Amino acid sequence: MAVALAAGAEIGGRLMRQYLDLCRRIVDEGEWVTNARTGKRCLTLINADLEYDVANNEFPLITTRKSYWKAAVAELLGYLRGYDNAADFRALGTKTWDANANDNREWLENPVRKGEDDMGRVYGVQGRHWRKPDGGNVDQLRRIVDHLSAGIDDRGEILTFYNPGELHLGCLRPCMYSHTFSLLGGELYLTSYQRSCDVPLGLNFNQVQVFVLLALMARITGHRPARAWHKIVNAHIYEDQLELMRDVQLQREPFPPPSLHINPDIKSLEDLETWVSLDDFKVEGYRHHPPIAYPFSV
Repeated sequence: MAVALAAGAEIGGRLMRQYLDLCRRIVDEGEWVTNARTGKRCLTLINADLEYDVANNEFPLITTRKSYWKAAVAELLGYLRGYDNAADFRALGTKTWDANANDNREWLENPVRKGEDDMGRVYGVQGRHWRKPDGGNVDQLRRIVDHLSAGIDDRGEILTFYNPGELHLGCLRPCMYSHTFSLLGGELYLTSYQRSCDVPLGLNFNQVQVFVLLALMARITGHRPARAWHKIVNAHIYEDQLELMRDVQLQREPFPPPSLHINPDIKSLEDLETWVSLDDFKVEGYRHHPPIAYPFSV
């Protein structure tokens, strides 16, 4: 029993170390930058690399505060379905798009906005309905699933949400904007790119999504999941979050990580598009410190 606990603590320490080290790097080495969109200062660091072992189900759920993983999974499902309305995301189990769809002044004044809860052409819309010059659409996700299911990796299995020509047609530019899948030796790898990351509030949300995306894509394309790499360009802590991060979260010792269980009946993209819900995801063994109410910047 003692050996098992020690092994769990070692895994938890390794998994949490990369997150906590990044937080400490920002606090110790970051530079102050004023963000034009929010009007707030951010302690900012350029370039961060995280890695997740999906093969061994080392689920990167933060334990130094309570993390609400269900909202992250629900949002990912909405992206995979191509949703463009905050109400659809709420129906899946997350309110993460309510503020950006309804409280963002620039978006409220945008003439293309269709009304309450409209998000515009963001994230999943680009992933499932990328517009072509001839008026047609490209379903990027469908193409990738078809290729990987057939054992094809043309070194361009890329799902991108960043469409410079349509940034003005959505309520928010994508932060995690691109996902590249790679097949090697029967195993599926993922490299995800993020241009901007609110580290105290948003990072663990993004970590969960990278992990679950690889696990799901491996499942529905018939491959073994391997490792996921999460590359962040601009990692920052807002000035009204700094004290809580420095004096509270960074003073806590992490617990061993939990494990994620996904319903084995999920076998296709059509399953993800139709009947899959939060009930098909379970997290076991999640020990955590109390939650921290980090401020959110719209």
